[in-house]
Amino acid sequence: MNTATDTPRLFRRSLAVEDLNRMHQNTACERLGIEITEIGPDFLRGRMPVDERTKQPAGILHGGASVALAETLGSMSAWMCLEPGFTGVGLDINANHIRAMREGWVYGECRPVHVGRTTHVWQIDIRDGEGRMVCASRITMAIVPDKRS
Repeated sequence: MNTATDTPRLFRRSLAVEDLNRMHQNTACERLGIEITEIGPDFLRGRMPVDERTKQPAGILHGGASVALAETLGSMSAWMCLEPGFTGVGLDINANHIRAMREGWVYGECRPVHVGRTTHVWQIDIRDGEGRMVCASRITMAIVPDKRS
């Protein structure tokens, strides 16, 4: 138990924020400016800029960029729950785009809905700097053997 919050630790892999960000070097996450900002006992937080990399032609945050942030947080959260030798792959993701953003940053928080042996479901809420909902997303992950090992 985490004595500060009495929340059991969900993540099995002990990594620092810097480790997770280093994993994203030379990937779409780095190109979109996605950063992991906090690892909690049962949540993961990150942020993404609303700039020329993440906007659509109308000058607002591209829905696909929001989904990329959501999938990054959901996939990483699932992976951090797993024993070595297993990984998570996305089965389904959905997103409701609620508020348009023209500038600044969006902040995502990922929390578990279901963490099972063969599937995980994660809720990712993306908000603006004032805490207003920008996008609500949910991802379902299949848990499979990691064939890279």
